[in-house]
Amino acid sequence: MEHRVARRQFLRGEFLQSLQSPKLKGQRQQAIRPPWAQEEALFTAACTRCDNCIRFCETQILIRAQGGFPQVDFARGECTFCMKCVQACEQPVFRSTEEAPWQYKAQIRPTCLARHNIECRSCEDSCGQRAIRFVPVLKGVAQVRLDPELCTGCGACLGTCPADAIAMGGVDKEAF
Repeated sequence: MEHRVARRQFLRGEFLQSLQSPKLKGQRQQAIRPPWAQEEALFTAACTRCDNCIRFCETQILIRAQGGFPQVDFARGECTFCMKCVQACEQPVFRSTEEAPWQYKAQIRPTCLARHNIECRSCEDSCGQRAIRFVPVLKGVAQVRLDPELCTGCGACLGTCPADAIAMGGVDKEAF
């Protein structure tokens, strides 16, 4: 079966949708804003695109994305929830830091190497919260298990996955 992808779809990464679970297909990935960011419409309406949050980000994972708005890029590292982005901002684009930083959790895609009987534990090694564990399988490769209760959505596991099999998504108990 041959898949044809238009150049524009390829450059936007839309060809990857064929690798995603059926639940994620057809959905455009919404930008992940800094932790404690207001809802998207409120955030983009109030953000002046001054780049203060990007400059003060401790782990340099905030980038200037489409429209000049800050966006988290987990390929650059993890979020330590240091709150420097919130403190650096002069606009009302953030919620109280008394609340949870966000509702994002790691999601393991079907392209996970362990799910294809290839030994890999890079995500487990990088998860400081121990939300990702591998369960031994008799006469097989240990299988990945994600505990959504322990996952903070820091993104430490995303950049280390050699198969790009981890995505950050909203909380959806059925996805786990």
